[in-house]
Amino acid sequence: MKKWFFWLVILLLLGYGLAQHKLRVVNDKPPQEDNQAQEIISQKNEVSIKVTKNQIYKGNLLLVNKDHPVPPVGEESEEAVNLFQNKELVKGFGLLDNTIQLSPRLVQKFSTMIETAKNDGVSHFLISSGYRDDKQQHQLYQQMGAEYALPAGYSDHNLGLSLDIGSTQAEMNRATEGKWLKKNAWRYGFILRYPKDKTAITGIQYEPWHFRYVGLPHSAFMEEKNFVLEQYLDFLKVQKTITTTVDHQIYEITYYPVFKNTTISVPADGRYEISGNNIDGVIVTVNQGS
Repeated sequence: MKKWFFWLVILLLLGYGLAQHKLRVVNDKPPQEDNQAQEIISQKNEVSIKVTKNQIYKGNLLLVNKDHPVPPVGEESEEAVNLFQNKELVKGFGLLDNTIQLSPRLVQKFSTMIETAKNDGVSHFLISSGYRDDKQQHQLYQQMGAEYALPAGYSDHNLGLSLDIGSTQAEMNRATEGKWLKKNAWRYGFILRYPKDKTAITGIQYEPWHFRYVGLPHSAFMEEKNFVLEQYLDFLKVQKTITTTVDHQIYEITYYPVFKNTTISVPADGRYEISGNNIDGVIVTVNQGS
């Protein structure tokens, strides 16, 4: 009887110890399991999309120069309207003549920029050229020559993302408007396309009037690094991914080569933009918030 009771106590103690061990294992999950759970959550916040080769030729970061012509149909050129005939778009600036064409989207971005300049006491802006079709570009090329113009189909003006900005007070290299733009245009997504110290890269002489829209955060990064568009796109291809902060917003910018159909992951909340480079791939810009 005593032996039976003794062994019963031993079995109960062993059972209690085993239960405590199992409880401790359940409560103390290995860190690896927590990491797996976080990865699953992270994946749920992203979606996979297919990028076709057509996307290479769409967006604000298309490189157009003597080596890379304008794609057959540009989004901005399709939208370009005659500003003289759409005077509701002309706010706070003049027009050199009645032939100027730009997309309403680009006019709005330009108007937002010069409204800030007006607050700084700089207000004598005019647009001297915007979107040009092949015929207009060919005529200009014949008049100006290769040092100051590009053949039809190889100019930013054929793409519809560039405009020539002037001043009613003086030439742009001396005008207050030119100095203000050179200092501040990047804050609004615009870049000086043909700077004085980059002619060996762009192949075009200094044009203090020629501004190109690339959008933020790209214009800010290019300003910081003193890059022209050619240098910026080459830099992205080498680095693959960069991170930059503009106005307390963190951006991740990634270059993806595109072969036929390419699948990439993007945020499910849609806080991203895709632009082709007009060469061989796309740039995905993700706004990661503050």
